[in-house]
Amino acid sequence: MKWGLAALGCLLVLYPLILTDPFYWDIGTSFLIAAISASAWNIVGGYAGQVSVGHSMFFGIGAYVPLLFFNLWAWPPILGMPIGVLASVFLAVAIGVPTFRLRGHYFSMATIAVAELIRIFVSTWDLVGAAIGLQGPAVARAWWDLTFRTELPYYYIFLVVLALVLYATFEIERSRFGFYLRAIKAGERAARSLGVPVQQVKLRALILSAVFTSIAGSLYSIKTGFIDPESGFGILVSVQMLIVAALGGAGTLFGPLVGALVLIPLQTATNTWFGGGGSGLTYILYGGIIVLLARFEPGGMHELWYRIAPHLRRKHALKR
Repeated sequence: MKWGLAALGCLLVLYPLILTDPFYWDIGTSFLIAAISASAWNIVGGYAGQVSVGHSMFFGIGAYVPLLFFNLWAWPPILGMPIGVLASVFLAVAIGVPTFRLRGHYFSMATIAVAELIRIFVSTWDLVGAAIGLQGPAVARAWWDLTFRTELPYYYIFLVVLALVLYATFEIERSRFGFYLRAIKAGERAARSLGVPVQQVKLRALILSAVFTSIAGSLYSIKTGFIDPESGFGILVSVQMLIVAALGGAGTLFGPLVGALVLIPLQTATNTWFGGGGSGLTYILYGGIIVLLARFEPGGMHELWYRIAPHLRRKHALKR
């Protein structure tokens, strides 16, 4: 396990040095943003089993606030990141407190509704650019604007953030809080009977998830230098987080990483091969993955690996 982690870490560090074409650097940064977002979603959606289909609201807030501060007061966009995190925490509490008192799919429905309402509202609000969106600094005034000429600095910044998110998830996984999350996912009634403070634990998970998702949104808008309602609050943003985590294995540490490793190159390939029509194929791709996962492997690639690994070991032993 340790050797595998070391190899993975080395591969991620050396990736842009091996594949030096800017096209591959762009794929790498997209992969890291997707992995960060899906890992953030995984805390509440994977470990706690509280499926959010509206996490784009936290992503969008994190993306909009840094560029809004730049447009209003010419602040470096990075200074808006903490404000975006605070706004996302406030929204998470506002949604979690009432919906977590109920059972069933009320939380999922609430997240979809709130995310869509925010998207529609932002699309008509002139202060944040309405449907046109906001732009960041076109040319870097100083290093703290984080406006670089190449993707390479963004890649390593995103890689550090991903490492921090994975480390935080690892600590959660082995803590009492992590055991509480898994107990809630297995059965809220049983967890409550064992003394687990269900509502409080779910709310903490949502807040942590919102914090990391907001950071991912800020990194995305700072890197692209632009954000609009669809790229910030669109339903496809939420669906991508869900599918990346579910494809790799929701509720596992490296599931979102594996899911992003598979899905982002596929998505990039469809956009490259089919041009503008590739964006429409993305919906078909996502829909097909959802159907396949629901029908054949709900546990994602993580569960599939643990199912086929014993057979591979058996065949290897027989050959020897």
